[in-house]
Amino acid sequence: MADTKIADVIVPEVFNPYVWNRTVELTRMRMGGIVSNNDELNRLAQSGGSVINMPFWNDLTGDDEVLSDSGALDPAKITAGQDKAVLHLRGKAWAVNDLAAALAGDDPIRAAGDLVADYWVRRQQAALIASLTGVFADNVSNDGSDMVVDNAIADGNNAAEANLFSGEAFIDAEATFGDAIGAVVGVGVHSVVYNRMKKLGLIEFVPDDEAKGQIATFMGKRVIVDDGCKRVAGGTSGFKYTTYLFGEGAIGYGEGAPKVPTETDRDSLAGVEYLITRRHFLLHPRGIQFTSGSVAGAAPTNSELEAATNWDRVYARKSVRIASLVTNG
Repeated sequence: MADTKIADVIVPEVFNPYVWNRTVELTRMRMGGIVSNNDELNRLAQSGGSVINMPFWNDLTGDDEVLSDSGALDPAKITAGQDKAVLHLRGKAWAVNDLAAALAGDDPIRAAGDLVADYWVRRQQAALIASLTGVFADNVSNDGSDMVVDNAIADGNNAAEANLFSGEAFIDAEATFGDAIGAVVGVGVHSVVYNRMKKLGLIEFVPDDEAKGQIATFMGKRVIVDDGCKRVAGGTSGFKYTTYLFGEGAIGYGEGAPKVPTETDRDSLAGVEYLITRRHFLLHPRGIQFTSGSVAGAAPTNSELEAATNWDRVYARKSVRIASLVTNG
């Protein structure tokens, strides 16, 4: 039997929608209700341009008036604001040897598709954490840290209980939402913080929607464990860890349309085959405008996403559905 060739397996018309649907499925599964995706966000991601305008109506303000038969109401203006999301332009290529095991399976297109979808979910989560790093850096610099509670110290190896994750510290971070405190539905933590939560007896497990597994929860909120959650050196010793609090739909996700999402190639002389994939996507913290303050290329790198100069909050604080808690563990 002849060896399976990558061009025999990767049929773009079948492969592309499978990978896209599988990526969305995995993102929803791993992130719960934190990431929202809909036709409008997909349309925006495919509308052209590297920065996508997302206008919104500002909340209504002002005192009400007492009705009178001798005077008219004084109408107030309804004003609009402008949120902006960046369109991420990313790609990756693999040699066929990297996919050899998948291509040898009974259903090679599904196996290869699952590998690619898993890869892109991990990379999108890395881009999200980089974006959140920049968003909170901007918040500390320009908004009085009203979305951040920082209990960490530089000498992390000698941190006291007050410097570590606790239910009380989490409640303080949750309180930054003001009277929108009930919006928090998910928590993103580093595995070090997650292990402490388990030792403190703070984690409860509930069946998933399909009763096929268990979901970790904390105070009724879904827990997402990801070592991509920011860990930095403590300054003099140890580490600082950032825990992220999310409201439902805090992150908008839209799938773009690169001209050639998937293609294959072959180096005949070397006998090497290649799979190339490209993704365009929005992955945007709602209410925090991307300003492109310091972006060198057509789209930002993860390092550029971490820069405070590339972000500016445009929603009122309680309408932004994210917060962070910094501890030494």
